Amino acid sequence: MRVLLVGSGAREHALAKLIVSSQNAVELHVAADYVNPGLKREAERSGGRLFAVDTNVPRAVAGVAEEVSPDLVVVGPEEPQFRGVADALRERGFSVFGASRACSEVERSKVFGRYLMWKHGIPGRLHFMAFRSLSEAEEFVKYAGDVVVKPARQVGGKGVRVIRDTKAFLSETKQQVKSGSVLRTFEELRSLAEDYVVLVEQRVEGVEYTAQAITDGSYVLPLPLVQDYPHAYELDLGYETGGMGCISGPGYLLPFITRDEYEATEKIVGRVLEKLQEEVGDRYAGAFAGQMMLTGLWGPTVIEFYSRFGDPEIACLMPRVESDFLELLDRAARSALAGAKLRVSEDTVSVVKAIAPAGYPAFKKEASGHPVVVDEGRIRELGCHLLYASVEQGIDGMMYTKGSRAFEIVCAAEDYERAYRLAEAAVSYVKSLDGWPLYYRSDIGSRQLLEARRREAERVRTVHASKQARGTLGETFTVWMPGRGIVANPLLSPLR
Repeated sequence: MRVLLVGSGAREHALAKLIVSSQNAVELHVAADYVNPGLKREAERSGGRLFAVDTNVPRAVAGVAEEVSPDLVVVGPEEPQFRGVADALRERGFSVFGASRACSEVERSKVFGRYLMWKHGIPGRLHFMAFRSLSEAEEFVKYAGDVVVKPARQVGGKGVRVIRDTKAFLSETKQQVKSGSVLRTFEELRSLAEDYVVLVEQRVEGVEYTAQAITDGSYVLPLPLVQDYPHAYELDLGYETGGMGCISGPGYLLPFITRDEYEATEKIVGRVLEKLQEEVGDRYAGAFAGQMMLTGLWGPTVIEFYSRFGDPEIACLMPRVESDFLELLDRAARSALAGAKLRVSEDTVSVVKAIAPAGYPAFKKEASGHPVVVDEGRIRELGCHLLYASVEQGIDGMMYTKGSRAFEIVCAAEDYERAYRLAEAAVSYVKSLDGWPLYYRSDIGSRQLLEARRREAERVRTVHASKQARGTLGETFTVWMPGRGIVANPLLSPLR
């Protein structure tokens, strides 16, 4: 089977490994923005090749597809979806696993995702207000108390600012900080010329996790839950990143998520997919994910949606999948997913750690261009996998950082303690050659962090049980503004 994979990073490297592990003979080709050494190797070993093109340009990717003539095209990242790459390929008659431009709007526009949930009364929704102008957003946030200020458009985690303020009227300094957060978000997104620019949501606390699924538009195949760790530094401190690592298992759950919570999450994901297709009038064939949080407000609560596999979430599942993953992708693309089963190892857990150059994510220019080397043989001896992410092979044959996460280490074992030890050992085999610091999160997968998540989940369940007994699920958010009265109320839809 001939497959064309679109994308350049660790997510695509994980997908490449899953694809070439198929029981069927696979010839893998890759359309990537740069020469990722891992993707290049997977392609060449299978008899294919890597094409360096701008993956955000539909015509460029379609040109590669016409040259390769694949049986299946798999579109990995979100930005090519937003630009209509999957649509252009389908228009030319190719079988494609990847959301269309219309379907990927649920990730591209966070306002649309929130609107969808409110319109159809889907549980797990957060109250929100969206703004086209800076002055409106500043005025609202001044009185809003505890909120999260986000770009209204998906920009890879950039610009999210959490404002914790339960005494909104007592401090002029707090109001200046809040206005500054809106201003910085507005300036960062101004060039995108979106309809809505700033999204203000109620802030919630709890345990985050990712629920991924494969769908052909009619049938939804849930994948095991994964917990991603987006903060740059240990103890969940520092900048929001694309993800510094994750954990998965055992089975379909996580150590701090119950079967009932998993099933409630599945229902939310399925309902959103159903209503999304109704709204946009298009079939969804690809990966879909809800970035969730277990909160006292609703229980499973939606933070945002992904119209693709998460990175590093898909890496976490790579060593646990026992089914022919390529077959599932192909069946989803062909509207033939009904009846398909996903087999995963019930007795193993996995830990993923991303390794990034100092400067990521805020100062990517400074984090770029540094030579790195990795002893992949020693990592394999530990039974772990190395995924190449934001590193490029130069004309001199050396690998250089590109400013984002450079590598991901994937380790699986019978329990988290063993998987954690393996991952900690494996990261030591990645080195910087010019002395530029590399960093990773040592706490991911540790006993201490797992226990902290369990305690937090229990605390949240106590609050949720109380709200459920009183019939007040979803209620917390009210904003009063001078001269206007109550402008946001959890009992009223923000769509009016």
